[in-house]
Amino acid sequence: MFKGGMASMMQKAQKMQSDMKIAQDEIKLLSCTGESASGAIKITINGQHQATAVEIDESLLDEKEMLEDLIMTSINDASSQINRISEEKIKDVTGGLNLPL
Repeated sequence: MFKGGMASMMQKAQKMQSDMKIAQDEIKLLSCTGESASGAIKITINGQHQATAVEIDESLLDEKEMLEDLIMTSINDASSQINRISEEKIKDVTGGLNLPL
């Protein structure tokens, strides 16, 4: 009986590992756009938290400090989106267990 239980547990662990790999691959393909100033600043990042696009409305180019703050806000917005989606995907795989990636 113990052997059968151990085999079943190993199969579940292997499936979870496979599902985790799929989720991680899906996360890498994510793309989220963070915005600030009602869309005047848009920063797109991928699932690896690398910026892939930056859009800045020309009307903001005269205000250096404000522009820097808005860019930071947009990056943080996009990063938060990636984190939330990633956590949901991993939670689905692990059944809510808090496992390291």
